[in-house]
Amino acid sequence: MTDPHSALLVMDVQQAVVDIAHADSAYLSRLRRAIAGARAADIPVIYVVIALRPGFPEVGTRNKALAAIAQAGLFVEGEPGTEIHPDIAPRPGDVVVTKRRASAFSGSDLDAVLRSRGIDHLVLTGIATSAVVLSTLCQANDLDFGLTVLADGCLDLDPEVHRVLVERLFPQWADVLPTDDWLKTLAPQ
Repeated sequence: MTDPHSALLVMDVQQAVVDIAHADSAYLSRLRRAIAGARAADIPVIYVVIALRPGFPEVGTRNKALAAIAQAGLFVEGEPGTEIHPDIAPRPGDVVVTKRRASAFSGSDLDAVLRSRGIDHLVLTGIATSAVVLSTLCQANDLDFGLTVLADGCLDLDPEVHRVLVERLFPQWADVLPTDDWLKTLAPQ
């Protein structure tokens, strides 16, 4: 059974990210099922988005990933493509956290949101496995959160990198499950 103080994090599943990652309808369908299952079990769904200020004042030249994003002009706050994908859009009352770095914790108020709600276990989903999921998992582990990763609720541009992370690295810090197996843990016993 999932910890009663859990939250499902849906990270960087924004229109432009979905387009870049070529996320298929099966991926979005799995996420919808995970979101519906969380809601049915009274587990908060928290959305995390990356949005950078116009002019990219928070992007330094030594951060290769963010510098490339800035160079391409992507993920500017309020611009098309930064919105959460409509197939998994938040409901009124869902929390949406804006971050400025790879980790959902960096440059955001996520930790304050979680702590104020008594949440100490995170269920991670998102795009990309090698970016937001990895960075958030590392930081959440250091912050002593219990962790679950929905292996098929994560997606990466490089399928081999995704495989190595979910099969080899993530299990060292988290329970790693397919979405359907996680949903079974939510069912009343």
